[in-house]
Amino acid sequence: MGEKYRKGHHAVLNKGEENEMEIFGYQTEGCRKTLCIAGYVFSCGILPLVFYWRPAWSVWANCVPCTLREADVILLRTTDEFQIYSRKKVTWIYLSSLNGSVSLTPDHPVIADEDYVINRAIIRPDLKVRCIQVQKIRYVWNNSEEQFQKVGCLEDGFTAAKIHLKFGSGLTREEQEIRRLICGPNAIDVEITPIWKLLIKEVLNPFYVFQLFSVCLWFSEDYKEYAVAIIIMSIISITLTVYDLREQSIKIHRLVESHNSILVTVCRRKAGIEALESRYLVPGDLLSLSGNKIQMPCDAILIDGGCVVNESMLTGESIPVIKTALPKVGDTVPWKLCGREDFRRHILFCGTEVLQTKSAGSGTVKAVVLQTGFNTAKGDLVRSILYPKPMNFRLYRDAVRFLMCLIGTATIGMVYTICVYVLSGEPAEEVVKKALDVITIVVPPALPAALTTGIIYAQRRLKNKGIFCISPQRVNICGQLNLICFDKTGTLTKDGLDLWGVVPSDKNGFQEVHSFTSGSTLPWGPLCGAMASCHSLIVLDGTIQGDPLDVKMFEATNWEIENSGIDFHVRGAPAGATIVKPSQATCQIPVEGIAILHQFPFSSVLQRMSVIVQELGGNRMAFMKGAPERVVSFCHPDTVPSNFASELQNYTIQGFRVIGLAYKRLEINHHITAWIREKVESDLTFLGLLILENCLKEETKPVLEELTSANIRTVMVTGDNLQTAVTVAKKSGMIAESLRVILIEANEADGSSPASVTWKLLEDRKHAGYRDQILMNATVFARMSPGQKSKLVEEFQKLDYFVGMCGDGANDCGALKMAHAGISLSEQEASVASPFTSKTPNIECVPHLIKEGRAALVTSFCMFKYMALYSMIQYIGVLLLYWKTNSLSNYQFLFQDLAITTIIGITMSLNAAYPKLVPYRPLGRLVSPPLLSSVFLNMLFSLAMHLLGFILVREQPWYSATDVFSACSLPKGNISRTATSPMISGKVSPDSFMSYENTTVWFLGTINCLIVALVFSKGKPFRQPIYTNYIFVLVLAVQMGTCIFLLFANIPDLYQRMDLACTPTLWRVYLVIMLAVNLILSLIVEEAIIENRALWLIIKRSFGFQSKSQYRKWQSVVASDQAWPPLNQTSYSERLESASGVSYSNPVFESHEETP
Repeated sequence: MGEKYRKGHHAVLNKGEENEMEIFGYQTEGCRKTLCIAGYVFSCGILPLVFYWRPAWSVWANCVPCTLREADVILLRTTDEFQIYSRKKVTWIYLSSLNGSVSLTPDHPVIADEDYVINRAIIRPDLKVRCIQVQKIRYVWNNSEEQFQKVGCLEDGFTAAKIHLKFGSGLTREEQEIRRLICGPNAIDVEITPIWKLLIKEVLNPFYVFQLFSVCLWFSEDYKEYAVAIIIMSIISITLTVYDLREQSIKIHRLVESHNSILVTVCRRKAGIEALESRYLVPGDLLSLSGNKIQMPCDAILIDGGCVVNESMLTGESIPVIKTALPKVGDTVPWKLCGREDFRRHILFCGTEVLQTKSAGSGTVKAVVLQTGFNTAKGDLVRSILYPKPMNFRLYRDAVRFLMCLIGTATIGMVYTICVYVLSGEPAEEVVKKALDVITIVVPPALPAALTTGIIYAQRRLKNKGIFCISPQRVNICGQLNLICFDKTGTLTKDGLDLWGVVPSDKNGFQEVHSFTSGSTLPWGPLCGAMASCHSLIVLDGTIQGDPLDVKMFEATNWEIENSGIDFHVRGAPAGATIVKPSQATCQIPVEGIAILHQFPFSSVLQRMSVIVQELGGNRMAFMKGAPERVVSFCHPDTVPSNFASELQNYTIQGFRVIGLAYKRLEINHHITAWIREKVESDLTFLGLLILENCLKEETKPVLEELTSANIRTVMVTGDNLQTAVTVAKKSGMIAESLRVILIEANEADGSSPASVTWKLLEDRKHAGYRDQILMNATVFARMSPGQKSKLVEEFQKLDYFVGMCGDGANDCGALKMAHAGISLSEQEASVASPFTSKTPNIECVPHLIKEGRAALVTSFCMFKYMALYSMIQYIGVLLLYWKTNSLSNYQFLFQDLAITTIIGITMSLNAAYPKLVPYRPLGRLVSPPLLSSVFLNMLFSLAMHLLGFILVREQPWYSATDVFSACSLPKGNISRTATSPMISGKVSPDSFMSYENTTVWFLGTINCLIVALVFSKGKPFRQPIYTNYIFVLVLAVQMGTCIFLLFANIPDLYQRMDLACTPTLWRVYLVIMLAVNLILSLIVEEAIIENRALWLIIKRSFGFQSKSQYRKWQSVVASDQAWPPLNQTSYSERLESASGVSYSNPVFESHEETP
């Protein structure tokens, strides 16, 4: 806009979030609107069409800037590199509409509480609320803070104590009605878009509008055949697109359909319990949960009791998750920060299934509604599908620039045409038609459709290999991938774990390994108790369910699990406590069983879990299980063996997964709720190490070797132990056995201690400065949380890598969405947001995807080059004929456009991907020296050939500008010389295009189109050779045969229909020679120069070309740094303030790398 934002006119919506936007206030002005309406009429609908494509222009034309408080129109602009504008109308919500059910006054106590955003949004005394709806989320104007704020969720600033106090008894009927009106229904409504809406939206695409312009022009020139052909192709294209969009709309609708009609039980303050449909829920409602297998219709905070939840919808992993109640802490910290535990442990997410409920007493489990509708976890997933992140792949931006160049070329041709025809005294109507014709010649309407054929064919081939794509444009991006991040467990290794053994520990150090392979049970003791009880397993439908690690550990004890009965009474213990007991197969166990009284669930952030248990009729204890390094940090040093580090390394270096176990005795007279996690998890006694084996998948090593040989960097991103991950990386070939491995341990800032990075050789950033060097050299990133995985992918993208992410969906959803190409090996609902999903649960899909991406990318370039050359060939030929105020006839155009180019466009892209990955990538840019050189040189060859033919034909002794029958004497009877024949006098009719120049130019141009199709149909190293594309070879052979037949045939009726003049056989031979020379030159240039990678590398080095990719620059820095890598040292960060001015750009879908 270029204007200075005056106070109150501009603000930022969702600051710091993924969907951050800038908003600007505008007010509609009557005079401006009147002028715009007049413009709509006088422009014959062109102006509203432009405003439809550019909503910002519509706002700037109709409105004047104002403060957001006064605005009736809001202009939104994304803050990413795309800068996409959208327009929203400010609407009003009137509380007076509730007067039938709720009697409200400006000072009513229900709306007087300023703690709530919805109350601060109510304008008094009118009792109305201003709001806007953006991407399915409602925002209301907060009058006190002068900004738009999201509604449909509880305020983040509430403390845990306040949530219990304000919502622990439920909402009153008046509060529910007001919230329901302002927040909207608790529904994820995705309507099945009507076909007519999809049709209008597709037809108003600029591409189809240009086609409509072209078709109208062709009909006015009686070029009906090709116009009808384009209409038919457009109808087919639109129908297929509308069908796909409609099917996708139906799928998303079915995904959320059941969510909106769930019957729930709500506790109302002063009114008791009430059953109602879930769509009527509002933030703050108190849900009463009872029974099993409950579908959650909203996000809710558990405040009383506990739950076991299946969160596969969110994580892609069908492992039951324990949810605990939000504690009633009385501090002033917001509830999400009130404890060291992940706050998600207290949230029941929308779309998840509550498998079991466990009440704290005799009552039911209770939860406060946190978020409703599209604010929920499931709503966010659906919104990510409805509003996907736009792509900024360099290819598409270059394509737009190239089209602009073609339009510029067309403009020059239009000026030339107007000058020639005006000077020739042609009628104005004819001048306009001929000038507009130039645009449809230079910018062929079939260009966008031709460019997508390669992607369509690649998608079909991927589907045949069990790889499904929801974002077709990303197929081309896969051709540029040069770094792949892999999750470890379930992706590189098998899902299941085998229990190898346990290493007990006592004061004397580690004991001999107890192996479970012999079938012998572990003797009773704290170690056996820890294995039997320190887990989150449940019994569901008669089977034990939970984390595979927990299942293997528990099964090794030969104990049984059950829920406690009514007669079970332990002071402070929940009535439905889980009981584990020795089975009949076990012997000499002195305890009847163990009751699991309380759990501190496992967290990937904390890397541990703990339980409080009590032996039936005996002692109360706490057990801990987790990452060995974390567990020993909570143990009394005297109980940790002195050789702990070496023993741990001994197993991790062999690739075992190692779990640490510890315990402590607790006082039995304390109530369970009196024990806080920090107190329980202190001064523990170390018990030993649990050793599990995780085997590589058979496909892992060959695939990684294939990627490495193709110079595609592979990285492991895992939440597991670093030593274990390194061993898996070595076994898989990700790290060569001969390489030295340096362990880098990064520690976050903690209190007064600054963040630090420690370097150590496996065998025996000064502050932020080492960050990029680590990213450039590290192969294994261990102990990574899901959020850190996403951040790592983003950091790689900042270095201009094209990043692929392959995971099983369990903890990788964020990284899968963030990557240029996310490949999910899980078909769970959580993987819906991933661009690619593989039915085969191994990483074989990765090289398949890269091969097809490379083939599709090269196909796009081939088609772009061909369509550009085809249009320029026609352009050159037509402009030469315009010089004689002549042109190609409709049938000549039709033959080139339909019989040649359209069929080539359909079949040229059928080449399959080459089966081997070569160690370099195809070009990623249209505006690159090799590609531009190819187009420019072939255009020069065509221009030279056309000019030569145009000039030479006029120099021939048989040439006549008026008599097109002077060149050959036709046999008698071949042409009827009746009075109705236009050729009776050897002259042509004024409407005929027949001339020697026309015939020469047409033959040269038509066969030249076949030549460039042959030359540009690139095979190895990214696509299969041209001879494997049997359909294309057959089409090319038939087309060439037809053209040669037309050239040498003497069929007067056919020549007359095609407006071709008969020429001597020798001249036809000359044309073949010119075309043959053009073919030879094009092949030599394409093979010896354009496709000569070694030559381009020499040229780059000669001119001192330096790659603009950040990772290339850092490779040079690291290579020249003699002190890299630092060993046996710890680097500490500087004060945080020193980095306050540092910012990084994130070109998510862009790389400046020049690859020959």
